[in-house]
Amino acid sequence: MLFIVRHGRTVANAAGLLQGRVDNPLDDQGLEQAGLIAKVLGPVDRVVSSPLQRALQTAEPLGQTPRIDERWIELDYGEWDSRPVADITPDEWAAWREDPSFSPPGGESLIELDRRVAAACEELISEAEDLRVAVFTHVSPIKSTIAWALGVSEQISWRLNVAQAQITRIAIRNGRPVITTFNETAHLKKGDLI
Repeated sequence: MLFIVRHGRTVANAAGLLQGRVDNPLDDQGLEQAGLIAKVLGPVDRVVSSPLQRALQTAEPLGQTPRIDERWIELDYGEWDSRPVADITPDEWAAWREDPSFSPPGGESLIELDRRVAAACEELISEAEDLRVAVFTHVSPIKSTIAWALGVSEQISWRLNVAQAQITRIAIRNGRPVITTFNETAHLKKGDLI
């Protein structure tokens, strides 16, 4: 089983900023969310993480040293990193939504993101068929993981909402991914952290 986990909240998340490669830590609420994620996941056999500290801090309560995999890092927003989402113009949003090869200035396209995330997912298939593998990552790689599991294009990313500190479960059956849950957040309601 693959558990694909979005990191807990950061100050940038709370402020509505685009947060790509900027390396922000979790805020107090994010640290609480990390603890709740660990409780709901229970024991896992492997932990894989983006190298960014918000993902690593979310994995920490599991008590295992994560295997760092750069392919799980957030989309590179380039010059848009740390900008308020509201500052992206309607024309910029439209260009991004219409063209999967579009990238923010100095950033990365959805095609590039999907390529690296699909390779990371393929590498985990054999492990996740028999073991519980938890991956701690970010919103855009989670959307790419869903596209990989469903065998659809990167354009699906604009039709998915990935909540803060969510869990998505993907079973591996006969070498193929099967999404069993998407965007779980019930664990956060116990602490009113959504």
